[in-house]
Amino acid sequence: MTYPANTPTPIDPVKLDKLAEVAIKVGLQLQKGQDLVMTAPIAAMPLVRDIAKHAYKAGAGLVTTFYSDEETTLARYAYAPDESFDRASDWLYEGMAKAFGGGAARLAISGDNPMMLSAQDPSKVARANKANSIAYKPALEKITNFDINWNIVSYPNPAWAQLVFPNDPEPIAVEKLANAIFAASRVDLDDPVAAWKAHNANLARRSAWLNGERFASLHFTGPGTDLVVGLADGHLWCGGASEAKNGIICNPNIPTEEVFTTPHALRVEGYVSSTKPLSHQGTLIDNIQVRFEGGRIVEAKASRGEEVLNKVLDTDEGARRLGEVALVPHSSPISASGILFYNTLFDENASCHNALGQCYSGCFVDDTSLTPEQIRAQGGNSSLIHIDWMIGSGQVDIDGVRADGSRVPVMRQGEWA
Repeated sequence: MTYPANTPTPIDPVKLDKLAEVAIKVGLQLQKGQDLVMTAPIAAMPLVRDIAKHAYKAGAGLVTTFYSDEETTLARYAYAPDESFDRASDWLYEGMAKAFGGGAARLAISGDNPMMLSAQDPSKVARANKANSIAYKPALEKITNFDINWNIVSYPNPAWAQLVFPNDPEPIAVEKLANAIFAASRVDLDDPVAAWKAHNANLARRSAWLNGERFASLHFTGPGTDLVVGLADGHLWCGGASEAKNGIICNPNIPTEEVFTTPHALRVEGYVSSTKPLSHQGTLIDNIQVRFEGGRIVEAKASRGEEVLNKVLDTDEGARRLGEVALVPHSSPISASGILFYNTLFDENASCHNALGQCYSGCFVDDTSLTPEQIRAQGGNSSLIHIDWMIGSGQVDIDGVRADGSRVPVMRQGEWA
């Protein structure tokens, strides 16, 4: 983004630098000598530069960044031959997987235009997404298996800002979105690192209570929702800071307000309605309504983006099953802001949510000793995708159901009971 000469940037450079510091010190806890692989939209270069500075201050071995560009992406849809949409950069993801296998950390900066592909052929979008998912799997498994320390933060590019604040001129919209990102990420506070320590402790207390209860399932009820989500055998609730298999304690998502675990892929029954739109790969999917039988989505509708939704569900067998269930109070700071971010990293932290697809293998007791076959046997789902979508609100109640059928209130009207 560029502004006229002598015009101050609408993004507070001090808070942006604090966000970069939090990404390295809280999000990744980057170690001396550790390499960092970063991906970012090209508009986020100011944040990339700040992150690189803090990474090298922390002793990073090498910081490597891969940039995406909206105009380049759209050029493919305008001019590429049809067969292009069944291809992806396998070599790039194989290289990332090799880097992660060698101990590199992963940091993603989100901030692409959520509506970037909304006017493109849904079939081409779906084919390109599927090809990318297949190519990305070797690297994605290192992340979902929590082999490495990884983190996601966000940057307010203009197209995203104007979607969130459509009635404001671009500089004002960017400033508002930047400030919302800073507040949600706790970098508007005097000591963000200390604030994250206290927040992580609170999330750890919630996780400990749920782990002590050992519920067999969760029962969600609310408008358009009557859903029983069975929990995987030996499931483990996590939230906030967690220890990766490389021994590094990190915060994968900044911001985060959730505690989450692995559902049983075969034990989900009933129906559920989304409570916020899902922005997926440049397409907005709204008013999702799905019905589960035997853990599998057998019916799916949406008022907008339904064709893309159903193509996502057809990615592979695991795409119609759940890989994550997460609890977030309706009064979370992101929900209380009243802002619809059109970005899953934020919107999922305003609402309880599920994720279609791949489970997190770290959400099992004794996860480091479990093989992929054992994880599947205990109910963990496998898929090329992992897509969060929001199902919580101030009208949703949740009960924990024990193996003997007894019930314990977990949430009432969207708040911890």
